[in-house]
Amino acid sequence: MFQILVVEDDKNTRKLMGAILKEHGYCPVLACDGLEALEVLDTQHIDLVVMDIMMPHMDGYELTRQLRNHDYSLPILMVTAKQLPEDKRKGFIVGTDDYMTKPVDEEEMILRIKALLRRAQIVSEHKIIIGEVILDYDALTVSRGSEVQTLPRKEFYLLYKLLSYPNKIFTRIQLMDEIWGVESETEDNTINVHINRLRKRFESFPEFTIETIRGLGYKAVKNI
Repeated sequence: MFQILVVEDDKNTRKLMGAILKEHGYCPVLACDGLEALEVLDTQHIDLVVMDIMMPHMDGYELTRQLRNHDYSLPILMVTAKQLPEDKRKGFIVGTDDYMTKPVDEEEMILRIKALLRRAQIVSEHKIIIGEVILDYDALTVSRGSEVQTLPRKEFYLLYKLLSYPNKIFTRIQLMDEIWGVESETEDNTINVHINRLRKRFESFPEFTIETIRGLGYKAVKNI
């Protein structure tokens, strides 16, 4: 199920959009402003963002700018009451993929979301492709040519998370919270163990590496 982040400061609109997305088979994740949205993106896998522009603390333009500056390539759909051509131009300049004006037509929004997901090549696949390497989220497999490895669930999720955001540094706490859960009593060195297993599994793969950033955490680097 695709996870869609709704960033909207109006409580009723936020809940309504969440309900619409859920009705159409998506998993909505709700945030009231740009700052909360960044916290969500640091801890959860998100497939697409639907955001308002006019919000307190951090507006949609600044949120989009920050996401693109930090190499987040996920699709962004701006939904706003601002209808002037210069508003739309500014949205596209900072990096949005699509733009809708309020009041939003429910059917049109869903069609636009489907188009954006299809354009991002994840609508039916839920896959990451790096050269000859394919990570299949639903099957928990990593394949390269005729070689197919089925990974333990936690190992796969850890690798998928890192490769979803290449060059982004994740702290051990962030990875523990998302993959093992905030309430987990798993020991901190579990991350180290899983990272070492992944490195050993894929040491012969030239397409990517997992790097330790001393004192901070880990990041994945695509080498192609």
